[in-house]
Amino acid sequence: MADRISLMRATEEELIRISTVMGLALNLEEMKKVKRYFKSVDREPTDVELQSIAQAWSEHCCYKSSKPILKRFIFGINAPQCIDVIEEDAGVVAFDDEHAYVVAFESHNHPSAVEPYGGAATGIGGIVRDVICMGAQPVALIDPLFFAHLDYPYEKLPAGVKHPRFLFSGVVSGISDYGNRIGIPTCAGMVYFHDRYAGNCVVNVGCVGIMKRKDLRHSRARAGDALVLAGGKTGRDGIHGVTFASGVLKEAEEYRSAVQLGDPITKEPLMHAILECNARGLISGMKDLGGGGLSCAVSEMCHSGGCGAEIHLERVKLKESGMRAWEIWVSESQERFLLSVTPDKVDSLMAIFDKWDVDATVIGNAVSGSHIRLYHHGELVFDLDIGFVLDTPVYERPKTICNIESEEREMREPESYNEILKMLLASPNIASKESVIRRYDHEVRAATVLKPLQGIMGKETHGDATVLKPLESSFRGIAITADVNPAYCELNPFWGAASAIDEACRNLTAVGAVPHSFADCLNFGNPENPQCMGEFYECCRGLGYMASSLGVPFVSGNVSFYNESSALDVSIPATPAILGIGICDDIRECITVDAKEESNPLYVVGVTKRELGGSAYYGLRGERGGIVPRTDPEVLKARMAALRDAMAAHMVASCHDISDGGLAVAVCEMLIGGDLGADIDISGMNLNPSGMRCDYKLFSESNTRWVVEVWHDARADFEKLMHDRGVEVSAIGYTKGDGMVVMREGARKLVELPLEELSTAWRAGIGL
Repeated sequence: MADRISLMRATEEELIRISTVMGLALNLEEMKKVKRYFKSVDREPTDVELQSIAQAWSEHCCYKSSKPILKRFIFGINAPQCIDVIEEDAGVVAFDDEHAYVVAFESHNHPSAVEPYGGAATGIGGIVRDVICMGAQPVALIDPLFFAHLDYPYEKLPAGVKHPRFLFSGVVSGISDYGNRIGIPTCAGMVYFHDRYAGNCVVNVGCVGIMKRKDLRHSRARAGDALVLAGGKTGRDGIHGVTFASGVLKEAEEYRSAVQLGDPITKEPLMHAILECNARGLISGMKDLGGGGLSCAVSEMCHSGGCGAEIHLERVKLKESGMRAWEIWVSESQERFLLSVTPDKVDSLMAIFDKWDVDATVIGNAVSGSHIRLYHHGELVFDLDIGFVLDTPVYERPKTICNIESEEREMREPESYNEILKMLLASPNIASKESVIRRYDHEVRAATVLKPLQGIMGKETHGDATVLKPLESSFRGIAITADVNPAYCELNPFWGAASAIDEACRNLTAVGAVPHSFADCLNFGNPENPQCMGEFYECCRGLGYMASSLGVPFVSGNVSFYNESSALDVSIPATPAILGIGICDDIRECITVDAKEESNPLYVVGVTKRELGGSAYYGLRGERGGIVPRTDPEVLKARMAALRDAMAAHMVASCHDISDGGLAVAVCEMLIGGDLGADIDISGMNLNPSGMRCDYKLFSESNTRWVVEVWHDARADFEKLMHDRGVEVSAIGYTKGDGMVVMREGARKLVELPLEELSTAWRAGIGL
């Protein structure tokens, strides 16, 4: 049975009460729009209809606050490699003449803040479905994660807010358990700590898949198609998931029922069954059931195909008895797909699902027209025009542009560079993440050519990017990296976001890949706050500036607003996480980060500037001001091309981008992986301005720079190539076999430490 809701004569106060009591998360103007529609058709709505409208109009589903800005800066950066971008669940990009790769990148922040294990696990489950429903085989998972510091004082946490160590442990366990059980390698990501994540951690998940271009399936249905629900049973878990993700977090336990329950044991055969059916040409279109459940999946598939639908909810297989029609319709229970199938292929499709022991049921049909009609045990409980349901609100929110960076201030030069360097290496955002990486199976499927940890066995260091060989018959590879520095965005959102693109490109170039596409996961606070919208606007402007100048498109993405806790009354820092995908023509030519051989010369490619705003060094010294690193896409393109040419000519032994901690940390990370010492002299570095102090030279995080180890017999050729290409390069020293790391400016020694001592500081890590 469905309830009729008295809406047509409701006052404004009653409209708000209806929205609140039913958990619709619709504001007064939206409720008034709904009221006008039902007055125009001269009837009261059912609870099923109101719940469905609320799902479609949620911030999470329709991007009502972000769409105008995304259209202006992010959408439409087209490139020849794009096959299907932004419009579907995942982006589809040309890999070679026969194959495409598929990219999806989303957030699961609110669920993870409430129930970290389940929230993170279902994030992985959902992003894998996004890739599968395009017709692709998932080959890699990616997980940028953001938490408050693990030593955050318990006494500072209000009631209902979980401690970051509990969240961190649960999230990593959820990702590892789900990814490992479905046999997809988790092979790239990042972990970042900032105390403004105390009220709302950020859990972003990505997936890359590979497919034959002919197997591409769109999320659409055509009139006459059977609509098949395949996979897990439908329950009360995940109800109101998208609406609770479209508001500020309150008491966490209040939302526990909105967190879905993942089931990787069901996902594994479901994934194989879907891909087998698709390879046999039995599926006309498909969509995963994520946010909004059947409500959004049916509406979007039918709208895309220009048809309506007739659905019989009693045919949906349930986890529990007594579920109401609206609960079945909006439930976000996991491991489910909606398939459109021509009637003549239904029996063959069902036979394959039966073989894999996976539930599949015809729940209705696509029909001519634009109405969706739902029946529940013979009762018509829903009859709406799809055009109205998907005529979602769009807002031009007020925004305030506010950059809080300041001119670089003089501070006292450190008394001991040895201690500063060790402290930087041990700091949470730089220290080894091996304890996290080792929880994930990044070797499964045997296609991970460059691992997340690189170097001599037992001495490994962090790689800049992971490289996969997705096809058995080809040496063409896919490089993957994830990057952002929220400390930059906190000071200057435009240049912070631009720096995230620069770093993604540096990391891809460091392994020899050509940047090919981006995906973005844009995590922000309350969009009704003008300062938050100002941050969002500036970050999108920075991303668009870089990507359009580089000619590299955003092929997939996600916006996550309301990332803040009412208990702490503070939003997260602007966090535009970037997933970078690069193409390697031949994976056998890829470069790793670990130093290779003693007596090889070391170079800095690029110019070091006094840009330490948001840097790890300033954070260590308690300085919150400074200038965020700038970047020029034309300079970036020139340096990337020159460096790749040097790699192709076999001049480069190892390469590492310079980012957190600056030159000093980058060199140490290379040496740790290669178990080598070095003698570094910073007196001849390319600087702007000249005469920079030693600590700024060592710890500046200026963009578009790499440390390159060159084979000793290729030194002259390397310097000539860089000179001929107009790329600034500085010789800074040599690798050594004595295990000592010396950093000096001419005769003045700044650092003199055994590599083992530096490695111990770095490996102390963050622990789990």
